[in-house]
Amino acid sequence: MPAKFGEPLSGDRVRCHLCPHLCVIPMGATGYCRARQNDRGQLYTLIYGSVTSMAIDPIEKKPLYHFLPGSDSFSIGTAGCNLSCRHCQNWTISQASLDEVDHEDLAPERVVELAKKYRCPSISYTYSEPAIWFEFVYDTAKLAHRDGLYNIYVTNGYMNIEAWEEIRPYLDAANVDVKAFSDDFYRRICRAPGLEPVLRTCEWMVEKGVHLETTYLVIPGENDDPEEIRKFCQWEVEKLGPDVPTHFSRFFPMYQMTDREPTPVRTLELALRIAKEAGLNYVYLGNVAGHQGDNTYCPSCGKLLIERFGFDILRYELRDHRCPQCGTEIKIFGDYRPAGR
Repeated sequence: MPAKFGEPLSGDRVRCHLCPHLCVIPMGATGYCRARQNDRGQLYTLIYGSVTSMAIDPIEKKPLYHFLPGSDSFSIGTAGCNLSCRHCQNWTISQASLDEVDHEDLAPERVVELAKKYRCPSISYTYSEPAIWFEFVYDTAKLAHRDGLYNIYVTNGYMNIEAWEEIRPYLDAANVDVKAFSDDFYRRICRAPGLEPVLRTCEWMVEKGVHLETTYLVIPGENDDPEEIRKFCQWEVEKLGPDVPTHFSRFFPMYQMTDREPTPVRTLELALRIAKEAGLNYVYLGNVAGHQGDNTYCPSCGKLLIERFGFDILRYELRDHRCPQCGTEIKIFGDYRPAGR
């Protein structure tokens, strides 16, 4: 299927403008993501409708803690990615071409039909990078909105603003994975040009009113320096605002980084303290089920408002999106929706 954002060049080459790599693709070759190909001087997508992963996930798994809390999200993913992170937990699909993994072909109409069948109020494009699946995600998201469903990107943020602008009418929420707050990390660990495109994406989402949450996977010896985390949090407060939910997640050895130890919980707790000191109101610790850092507290009076264990909500105390103790408005989109109801 023809792909968007292709620019024909001399010598039957094509430049892809979808993401910051700006791949110049020779005849018959694919771009960095393995999903977009130069076919006789035109850009084509190789993965339209090709679903490698499909599940009904708690929305908290994305993670989104302030968007339709307690609900299920119909979640789909495909093969390929426009980053090559050495610690990727989904590397078996993200670092593969479509012909290397099992998949089934679904039409956009079928995805929406399945989401409604299983009573999911949203569709999440996740598991690998949805940017590289742009044409299929766009068509599906448009139909989802028509039928009253929400659309969620779980993304590395590595997509150019031109593409974000095109998907904007159908994009409701996103979790952006900020891998680190340094160009060096992106170049060494993710094989990417740098950090700036991710920051630009986050700022664009806030400007355009997309519900945004961020995730920062804390890797020992790589991006856990307190000063780096402090700069990240200060940037969030200044550019995204103090109410952006921020998830510091625990690293476990994976893919090409199995020689590392899991993140000490005390390191995550330090990140949480730094974030609070910087002025962020909603900070969470991920991959540490049962920790109080997984809960939502009133930023004004400190009352426990939402108690979680893993992806489950154990207690929900909000009343009309306000703290029942002091009346402070809590920035959450949608009412509490226990999964399957």
